[in-house]
Amino acid sequence: MESENTGKAKGGYARAAKLTPEERKAIAQKAAKERWDVPVPCLPKAMCPGVLKIGDIKIPCAVLDNGKRVLTEHGITNAILGSRSGASKRIKKAQENEGALMPLFVAPRNIKALISKELWDGPLASIQYHDGNKVVNAYDANLLPTICDIWLKAREGGLLQKQQYAKAQRAEMLMRGLAGVGIVALVDEATGYQTIRPQDALQKYLEMLIRKELAAWAKKFPDEFYENIYKLKGWPWPGMKKNRFSVVAHYTRDLVYDRIAPTLLEELEKRSPKDETGNRKNKLHQWLTEDVGDPMLAQHLHSLIMFQRLAIANGYGWHRFIKMVDKVLPRKGANLELPLNLDDLDSIGL
Repeated sequence: MESENTGKAKGGYARAAKLTPEERKAIAQKAAKERWDVPVPCLPKAMCPGVLKIGDIKIPCAVLDNGKRVLTEHGITNAILGSRSGASKRIKKAQENEGALMPLFVAPRNIKALISKELWDGPLASIQYHDGNKVVNAYDANLLPTICDIWLKAREGGLLQKQQYAKAQRAEMLMRGLAGVGIVALVDEATGYQTIRPQDALQKYLEMLIRKELAAWAKKFPDEFYENIYKLKGWPWPGMKKNRFSVVAHYTRDLVYDRIAPTLLEELEKRSPKDETGNRKNKLHQWLTEDVGDPMLAQHLHSLIMFQRLAIANGYGWHRFIKMVDKVLPRKGANLELPLNLDDLDSIGL
């Protein structure tokens, strides 16, 4: 038995009864259009999507039409956490209830303590982009080594629970298979962007790295970087208050600036030429831009220090350490193949 309609519903049904099927269809189409034609936010588009392969780990990636290289949130989460556990699902549900979403790969409470405010406000800000009809959540590709380093620091500091050790193991495996800034080249290769990259892309890239005016000096190189050089060379460490051997400056140029970007070292040395005594008035890193150059330097140094620690822990000397770095962090422009196969990494003692 049909229920009796009252009020506005009664008037609506009465009006609909007077309409022809064509009129009712037109009204329904108009209502659907008004409902679904919501303004779409102006998001970048995936110009070259692809899949980054590191050993048996696969991470969807893309080069966007604004030139940014990104890894999908889902891909990073699977790379670090492996299969989605019940704990990760509970964390996600709790976040949704609280209205404060954060990526699952850094969501555990014992991990969050190691994340600085600068990281939260900067690289951990998600990037949305269009991939066809889909809106994908992603992060800057350069974030991956930093996330791996956070998990490794948590393990070193005894902060992880037993069931989280496997995740730190995956982070170590990823760290061995990529380099901090080398991730950009890897994404370009995975997506095919290297074949269509503009001819002036390198120049524009350097413009992002190098500032137009000299910045005030600030400490950028951790003491550990230099102390580990002395350990690997078998030299007694005199501390930071005494002048370092002059050859250490050569090691710094080779290990750092020569491996961040092609011709970067050459451009920086042009900005700070040597005087008649053979010294430079300014540090090379003072020319790096605050938004791009400084973070890339920091990430590169994190990677180098990680390899220094691995070499020292395994009793390797300087020459074996350099071979490790040459394999994983080759000089830009050198025709060295990056060892993305984990068996290759084992063969060089990584």
